[in-house]
Amino acid sequence: MWKKLMQILTKTTSIEKEADIMLDHEYDGIRELDNVLPPWWLWLFYITIFIAVVYLVRYHVIGDWSSAKEYTEEMAVAKADVDAYLKKTGGNINENTAKLMNDEKALAEGKKVFEANCASCHRSDGGGIIGPDLTDDKWIHGGDIKSVFKTIKQGVPEKGMLTWDGKISAKQIQEVASYILVKLKGTNPPTPKVYAGDPK
Repeated sequence: MWKKLMQILTKTTSIEKEADIMLDHEYDGIRELDNVLPPWWLWLFYITIFIAVVYLVRYHVIGDWSSAKEYTEEMAVAKADVDAYLKKTGGNINENTAKLMNDEKALAEGKKVFEANCASCHRSDGGGIIGPDLTDDKWIHGGDIKSVFKTIKQGVPEKGMLTWDGKISAKQIQEVASYILVKLKGTNPPTPKVYAGDPK
């Protein structure tokens, strides 16, 4: 079975019949056989010719397919994938692009992040303990969404506030900043921390 398959693929001449395909010239005692090209090689060669013809027709005659077009289409798909990923992870959100979010789902997520990470310094009602009161209109580093986002992201190390960049995602920072401005700012918690600083 194996020998038969190899014979079909290679069309080799048996040793007994080599005299029939022996060429009449000789070099240093070496004789040359006039073997046929192996069928596997010939078919591979024919396939490459077929591919070349298809390539020629599609690229240069019909013009319905080109590497430039293929590249453009693949780049568009890749960009859509990247945009979807960035939207999901918040990777395209920063202190210059942050937006105030008002939808309840985002605010609920912001509340979770706030209570898990911020309440220990600002109290769960935002009134402030170690950190300042987040419910009044007096903001040391600015009270708009971009300023609050930047403060959370970069922290205020000289005053003991951690840098949250890398610890929570940009999307979470935007959500918690929105939660502070929409749900906590303007409320009146009992015994808020006394303000100290120059408002912005």
